[in-house]
Amino acid sequence: MEIVTSADATPIAFERSGEGPAVILVGGAFNDRGSAVPLAEHLEPRFTVVRYDRRGRGDSGDHPHYDIAREIDDLAALAGAVGGRPALFGISSGGALALRAAAAGVPVSRVAVYEVPFVPDEDEARKHAARRAEAVQSLLDEGRRGDAVVEFMTGIGMPQEMAQGMRHAPMFPALEGIAHTLPYDHAAIAAGGDGTIPDDLIAGITVPALVAYGGAGPEPMKQVARRLAELLPDGTLAELEGQSHDAAPDVLASTLTAFFEG
Repeated sequence: MEIVTSADATPIAFERSGEGPAVILVGGAFNDRGSAVPLAEHLEPRFTVVRYDRRGRGDSGDHPHYDIAREIDDLAALAGAVGGRPALFGISSGGALALRAAAAGVPVSRVAVYEVPFVPDEDEARKHAARRAEAVQSLLDEGRRGDAVVEFMTGIGMPQEMAQGMRHAPMFPALEGIAHTLPYDHAAIAAGGDGTIPDDLIAGITVPALVAYGGAGPEPMKQVARRLAELLPDGTLAELEGQSHDAAPDVLASTLTAFFEG
């Protein structure tokens, strides 16, 4: 494990493995650097893979006052530690963070994302996303981390019975342990807005960009991916046939390798 210090003096923990051009992996909700190990193992033969704990998770520190700009600073610090212009790959809300970092000028060569959950541009979808974020934050403010986990899971479409059943799963204490970072994921997507695609920001990303989605996923996710690819000046769209939001690491790695190697 290595540590890099972000602009606000927060320590950010990361690991690197493999050989070749550097790729930084940006996780989504409930992800830490360990979550990316299966994907990293498929990328390591061709790339130096950097896995890190987003702030507030794992061995990374945090700051009492969260701002999405601080997470962008974390990626800038990681890019500096790695050297050169690494590529970025973000999954889910981590994809939103990766796009915002590229738009902010973090020195990256390419950016790839998988199923960024921006909100469809519809009134009910925007209202639902706002209710989800408010409910999770309210539960966290009351110290009800487990309930916040369940609320988040049901908010993204998991059946209530299944979400409640997760309380008995061996992984649930770990989910509770980083539940306080769920608002960070909401912030990566919305950043003070309503969670819909920030058209101007996306259109300002000039590096080559890949937008991938699962062929077995819901239609709104596919629509968001198509719109992102249209907005990006140098965007490429890729469908991963038969994949859901939890894409198979080997399938994902194959698509990323083709894109990163250009």
